[in-house]
Amino acid sequence: MDEIANATIAGIYDAPIQLQGGKYEGEPFEPQGASFPRVGLIEEFLLTGDMDGDGVEEAVVMLWESSGGSGTYSYLAALGREGSEVVNIATTEIGDRVQLRDARISGNRIELDIVQAGPEDAGCCPGEMATLAWALEGNSLNPVESGVEPGRLSIAAFAGPEWVLRNLDRNEPAPDEPEITLLFEEDRIAGGSGCNRYMGTVTEGEMPGDLTVGLLAGTMMACPPEVMEFEDRYRQQLEKVVKYGFMNRQLILSFEKDDGNIGALFFTPRQIGE
Repeated sequence: MDEIANATIAGIYDAPIQLQGGKYEGEPFEPQGASFPRVGLIEEFLLTGDMDGDGVEEAVVMLWESSGGSGTYSYLAALGREGSEVVNIATTEIGDRVQLRDARISGNRIELDIVQAGPEDAGCCPGEMATLAWALEGNSLNPVESGVEPGRLSIAAFAGPEWVLRNLDRNEPAPDEPEITLLFEEDRIAGGSGCNRYMGTVTEGEMPGDLTVGLLAGTMMACPPEVMEFEDRYRQQLEKVVKYGFMNRQLILSFEKDDGNIGALFFTPRQIGE
């Protein structure tokens, strides 16, 4: 990723761009203007696989692009090596304000499970679950049929696996122990909040991603003060959730803070054997 963060990427603008530390900033569109082209590497996303069958793995990364408007576009870039240098093989656009649920390489194909704006959705509020696929053919990533029919976003999309809390808020990692978990089953949730078990109800709203969490009930065991403090904070934040969505294969539950700002709880699905 350190090498990719300083690679040259083509296919986003008319001319290739040079990343520096995973970022690119162009000149303003108007002299002294506030709008200018920007690109950033999503450092948490990396897929590897031998997509061209030559016995050497390629890397696939994701980048975001914004030029000052309301849209933020996502791109996939495939990279390989020429001698000792990392080179951009192909780049393709994914879409505007796309939420990534999962990703994988299968043979010469890249497959993404995403949430995107459907035909009846506003750009701000995507509500269509889809699987997109591209095949690496020469120096191109060409779209191909995924074979998966689109569906509507609902909490059924993440029912089943147990979700593990990774961040209590942006840039605030959750402790590894005691573990905090979340499980969805129809209109109910349950899990472990560090010391105790909890349960409650959830209700979806009219707009895609709207979510209300009812008052939580649970066991009443006593644990060390620092564990109880963390548990109380998590449960209070969970009861204030107003939206759900996905970002780089994480489930995001957005909640209202006391100061009126929006915070976010970050979860990842528990892996087999974890």
